[in-house]
Amino acid sequence: MLLGIDLGTSSVKALLLDTHGTVVSEASCAYAVKAPQPGWAETNPEQWWNAVAIAVKKAVKNPADVQAIALSGQMHGVVLTDTEGTPLRPAILWADTRSSEMLHEYHALDADLRTKLANPIAAGMAGASLLWLRQYEPEVYTKARWVLQPKDWLRLRLTGKVAAEPSDASGTLLYDVVSDCWALDVVEALELRFDWLPELLPASRSIAGNLTSPASSYLELIVNTPVIAGAADTAAAALGNGLIQSGTVQLTVGSAAQIITPRSQPSVDPHGRTHLYRAALPQQWYTLAAIQNAGLALEWVKGVLGYSWEQVYAEAFTVPPGCEGLTFLPYLTGDRTPHLNPHARGAWVGLGLHHTRAHLMRAALEGVAFSLKQGLEAITATGVTVTQLRLAGGGTLELAWQQLLADVLQVPLYTTTIAAASARGAAILAGMGIGVFQDAIATPTSAHAITPDNPDSALEAAWQRYQSLYPSLHRWQSYLGD
Repeated sequence: MLLGIDLGTSSVKALLLDTHGTVVSEASCAYAVKAPQPGWAETNPEQWWNAVAIAVKKAVKNPADVQAIALSGQMHGVVLTDTEGTPLRPAILWADTRSSEMLHEYHALDADLRTKLANPIAAGMAGASLLWLRQYEPEVYTKARWVLQPKDWLRLRLTGKVAAEPSDASGTLLYDVVSDCWALDVVEALELRFDWLPELLPASRSIAGNLTSPASSYLELIVNTPVIAGAADTAAAALGNGLIQSGTVQLTVGSAAQIITPRSQPSVDPHGRTHLYRAALPQQWYTLAAIQNAGLALEWVKGVLGYSWEQVYAEAFTVPPGCEGLTFLPYLTGDRTPHLNPHARGAWVGLGLHHTRAHLMRAALEGVAFSLKQGLEAITATGVTVTQLRLAGGGTLELAWQQLLADVLQVPLYTTTIAAASARGAAILAGMGIGVFQDAIATPTSAHAITPDNPDSALEAAWQRYQSLYPSLHRWQSYLGD
C-alpha cells in the first residue's frame, strides 16, 4: 500500500492506494484558518501535525501495509522555523494579502530577473510574504533558520530532514522556472537571505528520507518507512487525475478554481496573466490560470441568502439566463487571473425591484462562470487550443451547474471521478519513488460530454456586462481604504 497525505488549506487528507492504483481507504481532518487582521490568513503548523495524525490513523488500519509515504500540499505559504524545525510563528498562507504593499520591490526588479520567475507578481507568494516579514517582524525574520513550504515542513516532521522540490519551489517567486533552480540573483536583488533556502531534491518522486522513530510513534506507522518528496497540490492533483499529456486542459472547481494544461517545455505568458510551474513529473511544466473566488464566493452567497445547496439548485435555475439584467462580480478576496488585484471586491450590479433572492443566486453562479471564462481565455492566449475541457473538483457535481459552465465556456466538458486527486497524486509519487509504478497512472474521464447549448443572447449580454464592470468599478476601489 502507498500512503498519500495532502495538506490542504483547511483540512488534511490521507489516502491509501494499492499497487494497482485503486483507492483502498481515505480519511480527513479539518483545522482552522485564522484571520487575526483583515486580509491575513494563517494557521499554526502544529495543528497540521495533529490533524495528520488523526487522518492517518483513520485511513491506515494495518501500518505494516504501508510501503512508502509521499506528500502534497497547499502552495505559496511560508513556514519560518528554527534550526530544529520548530515554527517561530503561524504559517502565512496563499490567501494572505498583507504582502500586497511589498510588491513594488518585485516590480522594481530588472525585466530579465522578473522573466526568470515566469510568473505574475502576486500577494500571498512566499517571496512577497518574506519581504513583509522583514519589514514588520524583523526579530522573527532574523532568528529564522529555514523558510519552508507547508508540505516541506510536514516532511521535516516526518524525516527530520530539510529539503524542497521543484513543483513547490517554482511557486515561491524565488525560483528560476526556466533554468530550474533557486533564483539566487533575484534573492540578492531583493536583499533577502540565501541561507534559509533548503536544498532542492531532483524531483517530486525523489526519496527524501525515512520515517523517524518519534514520527512513527505519533502516527502509528512503521519506523524507517521511505518518505518521498511529494509535490505542490495542483501538480499532485494533475498527476492524480491523469492530466499529464500536453494539449489537454482541465478545470478544477473547489473553493478556488484552476485551469491547467501540461507543457513539455517551459513557456512564459507574455501577457503576465497565467502562472508557469514545474509539474510533478520530471521535465514537465504546467500553465495555470488561478481563479481565486469560485466555490468560496458561492458558499458565501448561499449563506448570506439563507439557502441550502438543494434550494440553490431548485430555485436559481428557474431564473432565466442573464438574470434579467443582474450581474455579480465574485472578487470577494481579490483576484488572480486575469486582473492580479488583491484589492478587487465583489458586487451585485443592476438590482431592481423585480429581482428576488433566486436572481441573486443565479447571478452569483453566472459571475463565477464568467470569471472561469476569463481564465480560459487567458490560457488560450498562451497558444493553447481548447476544444474540450476535463472537469474536476467537488464544486462541479450538479448537472445544472455543469450545463451552465458548458454554455458559458462554449466547450464540451468531460467529468473526472477522482475525489481526492492531490492525495492520490501523492500516493502515486510514493509508488514511483520506490519503483512500484514505473510511469504515471492514467485516469479515465466520462465518455459522455456535457455539450454547450447554442449561445443564448441574454447570457451573451450578461457576459458583455460582466467584462465591462471590472474596469468601470476599478476606480471605485480606491475609496474603500483597503
